[in-house]
Amino acid sequence: MSDIYEAFALRYGTRSGRTRADSFIMDDDHASPHPIDYFIWVIRSADRTIVVDTGYDEAEGRRRDRPVFQSPARCLADFGIDPETVETVIITHLHYDHAGTLNAFPNAVFHLQATEVAYATGPCMCHDHLRAPFTADHVCDMVRKIYSGKVIFHDGDAEVAPGVTVHAIGGHSLGLQSVRVKTASGYLVVASDASHFYENFLTGKVFPIVVDVARKLDGFKTIKQLASSVDLVVPGHDPLVCDLFPKIAGADETGVFRLDVGPSRRIADLYG
Repeated sequence: MSDIYEAFALRYGTRSGRTRADSFIMDDDHASPHPIDYFIWVIRSADRTIVVDTGYDEAEGRRRDRPVFQSPARCLADFGIDPETVETVIITHLHYDHAGTLNAFPNAVFHLQATEVAYATGPCMCHDHLRAPFTADHVCDMVRKIYSGKVIFHDGDAEVAPGVTVHAIGGHSLGLQSVRVKTASGYLVVASDASHFYENFLTGKVFPIVVDVARKLDGFKTIKQLASSVDLVVPGHDPLVCDLFPKIAGADETGVFRLDVGPSRRIADLYG
């Protein structure tokens, strides 16, 4: 079996009407516009297909007034992947925009950090600020997956498949994990919300939704060390991903962007 993968970002939504104050703590330019994109990711070899995160759907978008172009499941289907045939899903963390459509994958086994489930169901959820990025129904869906034997817990770094590992980062959410993938270009890191934007990890700026600032800052260093080069660190929500990587499918709003070939320009030059 091959341990070399292709990697893709599938954009299913975007949100304007934000400012830099929504993306960075203590940013001098706090009032300028700063849009955000929403992605799930696909890791694919000749032998297996792994989905990273499940996004959120139209119903959750209406509830939070954050509409999506279409559901993540529809994006996968348009890309030729039937969600019902997916056997492995990695959940980086349980925030609403990363774990909101679990039931679209009825035959999948889900990989996540044990710390994340404990956090999302524990006393920290008594605080409005920490609870806000979670949706109770999504967390309950994951608990049901646990009871049906569909969850593999990890306690720190672990191998999901040959060439695919998860790495406990924390910071943004207590049990957040990033994904390291072996590609023909080297080791690529799907950072997810270890770094929402390139600017976060390149300049050391912290996203305002954070449970542990020190771990968040340490995580910036970790994701850079895990990747073969900084060019192969892919942030969780940056619209620049759609500019830097080749679009291979999708409509004007949605899109599939191939990550393993590397970006069109050096990432280190973005904020140099």
